[in-house]
Amino acid sequence: MSCYLIKVENGHKVARSITSEEEYKQLRGSNEQKANLRLARAGNDAAKRRLVQFNYSGHYPQGVVKGMKLPSGAFGFDMDEPEAFAKAAKLLLKEPDKYGLLMLERSARQGGHAVFEREKGKTVLENQVRIATMLKCEMDTSAHDINRVYFTTTSDDEDLLFLSPRLFKDEYDEAAVAAEGKVLEERERYGNEELPEGAHKANKHYEPWKEEFKKDSQGVFKGQEFKNSKISTSAASTSAASTAAASTSSAAQDNYLGIPYGEIIKKWWQMYNDGQEPMRSNRNTLTFELAVNLRHICGFDRNQLAQIIPCYDGFPEQEKMACINSALNEKITQMPKRLKDVLAALRQEKLKQGASNGNADEDSEALVNALDEANAKDDLFYYDALPKMPLGVRDSISAVGPALAMPVITAICPTIGMLATGVKVSVHGKMNSLNLISYIAGDFASGKGSIDPVVDAWTSEVKQMDKMYQQQEDEWRARKRAAKNKKEQPEEPQLPVRCLTLNNTVANLAERLANTEGKHAFSFTPEADTVAQKWKSAMSDFSVMLRQAYDGTSYEREARSADAVNVHIEHLLWNVVMCGTPDALYRVVNNYTDGFQSRIVVARTPDNTFTPLTDNLFVLTETQREHIRQIAHLLPLMEGEVVLPKLENKGREWLEQIRLETMKNDDKVKARQRFRICPTTMRMMTCIMLCKVAETLIQKHGFQGAEKQLKQNPLLWEEMIVKTQTPTMLEAFNILADYQLDNALYFFRSRIEDAFSSKSYCGQTTYDRSRRGKNDSIFERLDVTFSFEQALQQSIAVKGANVTREVVRQMLKNWKRQGLIGVLPDMRYQKVQPAV
Repeated sequence: MSCYLIKVENGHKVARSITSEEEYKQLRGSNEQKANLRLARAGNDAAKRRLVQFNYSGHYPQGVVKGMKLPSGAFGFDMDEPEAFAKAAKLLLKEPDKYGLLMLERSARQGGHAVFEREKGKTVLENQVRIATMLKCEMDTSAHDINRVYFTTTSDDEDLLFLSPRLFKDEYDEAAVAAEGKVLEERERYGNEELPEGAHKANKHYEPWKEEFKKDSQGVFKGQEFKNSKISTSAASTSAASTAAASTSSAAQDNYLGIPYGEIIKKWWQMYNDGQEPMRSNRNTLTFELAVNLRHICGFDRNQLAQIIPCYDGFPEQEKMACINSALNEKITQMPKRLKDVLAALRQEKLKQGASNGNADEDSEALVNALDEANAKDDLFYYDALPKMPLGVRDSISAVGPALAMPVITAICPTIGMLATGVKVSVHGKMNSLNLISYIAGDFASGKGSIDPVVDAWTSEVKQMDKMYQQQEDEWRARKRAAKNKKEQPEEPQLPVRCLTLNNTVANLAERLANTEGKHAFSFTPEADTVAQKWKSAMSDFSVMLRQAYDGTSYEREARSADAVNVHIEHLLWNVVMCGTPDALYRVVNNYTDGFQSRIVVARTPDNTFTPLTDNLFVLTETQREHIRQIAHLLPLMEGEVVLPKLENKGREWLEQIRLETMKNDDKVKARQRFRICPTTMRMMTCIMLCKVAETLIQKHGFQGAEKQLKQNPLLWEEMIVKTQTPTMLEAFNILADYQLDNALYFFRSRIEDAFSSKSYCGQTTYDRSRRGKNDSIFERLDVTFSFEQALQQSIAVKGANVTREVVRQMLKNWKRQGLIGVLPDMRYQKVQPAV
């Protein structure tokens, strides 16, 4: 059928398919959702807008809502009046199959929403009329658009009255859906022109059982009782204006999860401006910073920000709105750390208030739980932004759950690269094998163990071959022991074992790597301390081998003894995945100037310290395992070199974006990290797109047919992967790249800075710095017009007291050279506004 989670990202609505009842209930059952629902039922419109939104009537294969008119197998039905809903609910719950009921919920305003199976060949409106006639109830005639969203409530029994697992079945013939969509779009357009009398959009409600209906041969309503129901432009404008006014009035008294925005802003100035509100000299910069942070808890709503942010020290409304507009135009990130710290401080105050009263009251406890839930939800920022992943990757994510989506993608991409060992992709004009090294970092009991069976599913076929080779080696060892004192010894077999343990010596590992017949080897360890202990005295050797494996360069190992291992590998192909604690990560990566750190993709498991113990809802099922096995079987059949121009352009755009961001903040560490993250992400994207190619072939020809197609036409995959460079798929590039960059700076920034500034490093001297993001950049902290002294002051505020005047001069020269600023006649500086 159909169920999509709808969100607004970068100003555009995006849709993510919900494929399981567990995930659906989890989204509805969060503490944040419950807190917002409680406020919405108390009349808070802004809280209602923060409720989770679902769409049931549309189909979004690319994850983009705008312009999509593909129908799903279901449709939504809105009943606003509580009494009418109660009456209809009794009938629906009594005979759900009769009506094709898929979901029934009580709405935020105590009316209700229902989802039904759609009769094919009929528009949403025609299906809604059919149900309204059967139930003899009123219906909302403005709710027939395919892209209509429903603000949902909770998963509690009193809110979610009925839910069928059929709602989550994904059975679509894309060609048939597209063909039907074109027909229904025409009929929908026709139906919008002519609605039954009494169904006027301005009246909203329509009682179909009171009308006499006539249909033509195609089932479209026609007859004298139908009238044109268009609303005039002026009437629509008046309605929109009144709605906006009501929303604005509500927003002025709004709060976040029960905490008044005024209280949040007051705490903000206490923590970041010594308790002082902005003054004329700094109100522009400080208002911008405040808006950049508050937008994350205001739904990125311009009107709401305008209402809750005061005009400080006689700030003209127009200038304040200019700051807010600039803040809303900034890149959307996870909730900034400073805002999280403000909310954490308020959380502590609420806990203390509860403790001082003997016991925390129900509202305080609910608030604390809601704030904890909001932080947990923010950890899903990258997961929520992901487009729909292809078969195999999608199953891997479903097997571990949303919280571990990014870590599992980080873990399986090296396995995909190992399986597609013959594939090379052009990166900045040079062909690259899919060489990847990753580390999954997380505290003990943080869920890293659930990644093991997923990786095992991807490598199962290779391991079966390795097991056969290892049996042959065991037989050779037995023969060698039996012939210990004989003149003729059995010849040692050189077998291409590809899955290699890291609990090994340098010599044995080098010999194994030399015998893979030019294919990728793969190593996985669920405990990175295996590496730290086994290679403790030879960690530099391990680092060198992995660096050469990432680059695919030659690897040589010479020894004088004839019995010693001598290795000459033209291209070292070895993908590695390690899981372990952050502490073990620092034992594996203990040099921050040799380039090893920048070659590793680091993922981070979410903090589950205070998460309540629940049943594990996410396990690798046999169906998921089979899907992964099918994709893994097809990947080795793809071989050759491919150029992906759109992916290349996406990488270059990201590099330039980060370059400009880091220049504004004079952030050399972040600027240098981008160089390796870009090609790494391009390799990961190639791995994901190869899975998309395999999925498309399976959908079109079946599993065996897909295998046959790849064998008969070895160039087929190259043609298909070029077509997978869709805008939606390429959006995943920024998500993966930003995620890598965030984690690299989280784990290594301070260590990299200390290493480069140490006396033992023969490079330029740098200075102590704290971890900061884009929202704290020096450039953004400065007013539109500023002096050298103000630039020096803000540089010291961001970087620390070691900043010299010469460093600031060089920074300003860089800004001027890049066209970010100009010099005024009075020797002050002015930001250059980009052309619109």
